Amino acid sequence: MKTSSWPSGSIWQALTGAGPASPPSIHPLRGSHAQECARLHALAFAQGWSAQDFETLIAARETLANSACIAGQKSLLGFVLSRMASDEAEILTIVIDPQARRHGIARQLLAVHLGLVAAAGVRHMFLEVADSNHAAMALYRRFGFIEVGRRKAYYRKADGTRGAALILRLDFD
Repeated sequence: MKTSSWPSGSIWQALTGAGPASPPSIHPLRGSHAQECARLHALAFAQGWSAQDFETLIAARETLANSACIAGQKSLLGFVLSRMASDEAEILTIVIDPQARRHGIARQLLAVHLGLVAAAGVRHMFLEVADSNHAAMALYRRFGFIEVGRRKAYYRKADGTRGAALILRLDFD
């Protein structure tokens, strides 16, 4: 995958403090990040997960979890968690800090994560995404995910209504 140049401008420089040429670093997500994961998840989803939920998921043997951080810092820009079973895996969640979105962080995080999942022997990756989340759908399609199903009224929205989820699959060749 082609690496894009990192953004310049006040938002990126404020986030990184290191100038426009410092891409995020991708590392394994640790249980010590659970509280920050819960905070970011609550910003992204109407029904956020607790720090205990994250501690349990991160510690599970079948979970692969990665974080994106500003190089040299510990603050999370985002994270992704997948659960693996045999030759299949499911992305449970992927979250990017709202202030850090639109800078290619999700693309870099997902590229590294998918490479690690494939290296672990996974042949088929699944995920569910709200049908109204056009940015996420564009990201997943860029990686080759295809729609294989739909769940009506799956996600609870902030206004209390329910929205459909698309089920996407990526086959590793």
